[in-house]
Amino acid sequence: MKIYRLSAFFLIPALLAGCKEENTAFGLDGGDIAIDAAGGVRTVKVTSTESWVAKTQEPWITVSPANGVGSAECRIIIDSALAVTPREGLVRIETVSSGERKDFTVKQEGFSYEISPDMGEMQIASYAPLNERHFSVKVRSNVPFEVKIPEQDASWLSCRMPELVLDRGARPRTVTLDFKWNLNVRQQDRSTSVRLVPKDSGIEVPANDGIIVKQLSAEPIEIGVKGDSLALIAISRALGCWREFETAEKMEHWTGVTVWKSGKNKGRVRSASFFLFETNEGLPFQVKYLTAAEELYFFSNSNTFLKDLDPGQFICELSQLRKLTISAYGLVSLPEEFKNLSNLEYLDLSGNNFQTIPDIIDEKNFPKLTALIMNANTRSTIYDLSNSVKEDLGGFIDECKKDGTGKRSFPSRLLKWSSLDTLRLSVNYLQGSIPDFEDDPDIPRWTEAEVNACDTLPSRLIGLPKVLPNTDLFSVNLNRLSGEIPDWLLFHPKLDLWIPFSLVFPQDGKDLDGNLCGFTNEPANLDYYYKEYVNKKYNPANIVEEE
Repeated sequence: MKIYRLSAFFLIPALLAGCKEENTAFGLDGGDIAIDAAGGVRTVKVTSTESWVAKTQEPWITVSPANGVGSAECRIIIDSALAVTPREGLVRIETVSSGERKDFTVKQEGFSYEISPDMGEMQIASYAPLNERHFSVKVRSNVPFEVKIPEQDASWLSCRMPELVLDRGARPRTVTLDFKWNLNVRQQDRSTSVRLVPKDSGIEVPANDGIIVKQLSAEPIEIGVKGDSLALIAISRALGCWREFETAEKMEHWTGVTVWKSGKNKGRVRSASFFLFETNEGLPFQVKYLTAAEELYFFSNSNTFLKDLDPGQFICELSQLRKLTISAYGLVSLPEEFKNLSNLEYLDLSGNNFQTIPDIIDEKNFPKLTALIMNANTRSTIYDLSNSVKEDLGGFIDECKKDGTGKRSFPSRLLKWSSLDTLRLSVNYLQGSIPDFEDDPDIPRWTEAEVNACDTLPSRLIGLPKVLPNTDLFSVNLNRLSGEIPDWLLFHPKLDLWIPFSLVFPQDGKDLDGNLCGFTNEPANLDYYYKEYVNKKYNPANIVEEE
């Protein structure tokens, strides 16, 4: 028993010495770390019997836990790179008491320049409602870039790109491109290649094919009765008309539609009306298929006063039209092709937002026109134009600009349009005085022969300018006109037919110069007129009987 105990006595220190040597070992289970630009987490096992601490001077490297006692597993957290060049950092784990160190490096790749869309090809339809004609593409990039659309395709495809915020250096960010597209009115597909290129031409990015955008062709519409019905339905749909055509009935029974009863166009659309709709575009391209129509009527777009539209070029292909109404649509301009409608006899552009009377509207371009209606083109009613801060008032407010003498005058070219039987310009912002044409060599004069040939014309007319001689309806009331009423108007042969005290003489408000509007020589009644036109009996109520 003694021998046994003695052996155990000597054995215990030996065992303790062996354990102490094993437990004081300090080390790591791995070496250097290599990681890509995106960063991530790696683990390192620390073996120790005493306290230790992890150190690094790199802000993009985090060790967790950063200190401990004994063995532990440390997470090495590497942030995403911020540059295109590689970077390297040192991590040191050191014991507190003995100062023993273990070092390893973290090597991280840099980002490559990239411009990467999330799709390479997009196919779109030929038609969709305006609010659906768009698509989005997400692009991952770490370099400012531009969207390049071929010039020949910019008419039907456009892109809005928000700012690309590269707040983390070369770390890619995602930006959403918003593409908008227009209708394809052709009978064939079309496509374009959109390129995404760095703004800095010195930066090279991996080649990419950009974005291929393909658009389907328009649905074919054949010229004829069936084509007319399809066109009417398509126009109504594109405009967003509140009321649909009764397609269960024959086209000749549709509300607002008349058809030709005989001749080469028998059964085809002769006239069509579209009203109460909502659109932010010009007239749909399907109107061009109504090649037999002689009258088209478009009236009452929603929120007209807020819109700045153009009717577009498709309506201009219908050179056979005789009557056209585009009223309360929101128009501010007419295309150059509008003059192709040279066969028009009646044109109603009332209730729109024109700032000036389009130059294209003149006797040369529309030789057959007899009725021009452009009243109520004001966006809103303003009593004092000189005291308003609003802009884009419409109402031809830019038409009557000051001449060299500082005066404003009425647009005389319309008054020289001798073939008009109707000219309506009421409720606009026309300003200045009505020209008297006394010194205008382009205006003919009433001759003695003309007066003597008609028993209702008085000698007072002889020598006066012969202005609007064929006009049965002339209205300029509720504009901002002022000055004197010229003699050609006061003694016009059809003045009493114009109901002048309602449709000619009354003006309203103040003009841009702050002047109160109204004519200085407005007559109290037409007694003076009938003293000259003694043989007139058009309006017997106004004739003063002799005592």
